[in-house]
Parts: sequence; structure tokens; C-alpha cells
Amino acid sequence: MRRIYADAESVLASPARNLAAIVAFVFTVMVFATLGYMAAGWSFADASYMVLLTVYTVGYGEVRPIDTPYLHGVTVATMVFGCTGMILLTGVLVQFFTAMQLRQILGANRMQSRIEKLSGHVIICGFGRIGVTLARDLAAAGMPLVIVDRGAERLAEAEAAGYLCIAGDATEEEILNAAGIARARVLATVLPDDAANVFITLSARNLSPRLEIIARGEAPTTERKLLRAGANQVVMPTHIGAERIARMILFPASADLSSHEELVRVQRDLGELGLDLELVPAHAGSAMCNLSVGQAERQAAGAFFIVQIKRGSEVITRPASDEIIQADDAVLVLMRDSGVKARKLFTAKIEIRAGRTRF
Repeated sequence: MRRIYADAESVLASPARNLAAIVAFVFTVMVFATLGYMAAGWSFADASYMVLLTVYTVGYGEVRPIDTPYLHGVTVATMVFGCTGMILLTGVLVQFFTAMQLRQILGANRMQSRIEKLSGHVIICGFGRIGVTLARDLAAAGMPLVIVDRGAERLAEAEAAGYLCIAGDATEEEILNAAGIARARVLATVLPDDAANVFITLSARNLSPRLEIIARGEAPTTERKLLRAGANQVVMPTHIGAERIARMILFPASADLSSHEELVRVQRDLGELGLDLELVPAHAGSAMCNLSVGQAERQAAGAFFIVQIKRGSEVITRPASDEIIQADDAVLVLMRDSGVKARKLFTAKIEIRAGRTRF
């Protein structure tokens, strides 16, 4: 069986090499034919036009009279080698596109047949930053898994890592069935889109009532929706990151996260959760200046959380919601990488609308 697969791969890989060789051959013929006509005193425009007419067998007539044995020889050679090259090029193009389609069909069939043999596996919907980390950890533990994503680049990355993949939108029941949801043990939907995660959870719960579903949520209000949709557990990366930083702050060795080395280390750890940690100064007159911590977080609509304020030599860990952000404070902000840029909010004025009122 391996021998058959190896032979099939070699056959399907050859059209690319054939195509490159034929293109190089046709190009060489056209270059030498053009130089041949130019050697007889023709201009480059006339020579190249004559070569194109001959090679592509259009037959509009000669650009100049072919009235010498030399020109007869160049023209005959261009006909023989040029027309032969174009015939070969047409054939290899057909072979190339046919081979590409066959490769996709055979590859998809082999992938699907392997997925159909799985039982008790994990389905990961979304191969973003969290999906990559999750798949890597599960694969290291020997857990069978299937990746579902509609991005071509992410699927290529997953296939290169050796994972079983399904191309498509995980919100569609056909895709979930193709991933073997009826035989799966766990489904983890870790897309950055809360609405998509809710819809996937609903579809998965309808297809498999006993399936364990773990869903990712971004907005605080999404957790309740995911649980009602059928999720067994909801993971909030932003809150997890905030709690993790809070624990670090409580230890004396990590009391001051505003130091560069500590900040870099924490940023690296949180990056795997799709979060970012940024230390920004609160400039006078900025949108966040003179607001309380609670007001600033509500105004950001959950895009970030304030975990620490450094005011001169004083470090305020886990600031209370009524703590006022003062000018020149250094504010440590935990935010989603897809959220608003915290630096702009703390360094410049922005327009805020409340009904018809603007601030």
C-alpha cells in the first residue's frame, strides 16, 4: 500500500516539473527565433511579432517577405520547435490542473477516512493562537484531535503539524458531522467571535447531547449565553489572564510588574492566550485621565482591564474600582489583542457618544 501511495505521489508531483521544463523550452525557442530574425536586419518589434504569429499558429501573414534561404530556415525551425513546444505546453497544463484536482480529492479522501476511524477524539473549532496552543498540548499528551477551520493558511499550518483537518465553517452541521462529532468526546470552540462560538455550541449540542463542550468567550455577557446554548464549561481568556496577573502581584517577587524584564515575561506567557499586556502613561487631558478604574473599564466595553497603577514610587496593585486615574500615572493594562488600542485611550482625547450627547 505504501508503494502505491509513493508511486501516486511521484506521478502527481511530475506535472510541475514538466510544466517548468516546457515553459523554459518555449521561451528559449522564442528568444533564439527572435534573435535569428534580428540577425537578418529585422527590428525587435517585427521579429518578436513574427515569432508570436508563428509559435501560436495564428497565420496573419508574414511581417516582412521571407525571401532568403536563411529566413526560410529560421521560419521552419520556429514552426517546428515553436509549435511542438506549444502542443506540449497545452498538454502539460491539462495534466497539471488535473493532477492538482486529483491530489485534492485523494488527500481529502485519505483525511476523511482517517477521521472516520477516530473515536473519543477532540474537535477543535478554530486554529488561531489559542487553538494552536491547545492542539500542541493535546497532541503532546497523545490525544487524537481534529481541527476545523475555514482559513487556507491555518489549515496548511495544521496539516504541516500533522493534525487531521476539516476545511469549512464549524457553524455548519455538515462540517461537524464530517469531523465525527457523533463519536467525539470533547468539542472545544475557541474562535475569537462570540456569536460564532454560541452558534457552534448550539449546533454541537443538538447533534450530540452527551458531548462535552468547552467554549471560549470574550465579552462578560457571553458566558451566560454559552451555558444556555449547551456548553459544559466556558473559558474567558481575558479573565484568566487578569487572575493570573493578580496572583503574580500578590507574591513579593512579582510585586512590581512595571519592571521591563517582568513585563516581558508576563507578555510572553499571556500571548499564548491571545492577550496583551501594556504599560501606558495616563497623559493629562486623555480620555481615561481623571476617570475611576471602573468607569475606564466600562467605557472600554470589556476591551481591557486595569491590573496595576504606578504613581511615582507607589505601586497600587489590584486597584479598587473607585480608584481615580491621575495624570502621569503608569497604568498596566491587560487587553485583548483584537480590542481597542489602550495607548490611544490614555494618551489622546477621543469622542464618546451617549445618545445625542458628545463628550
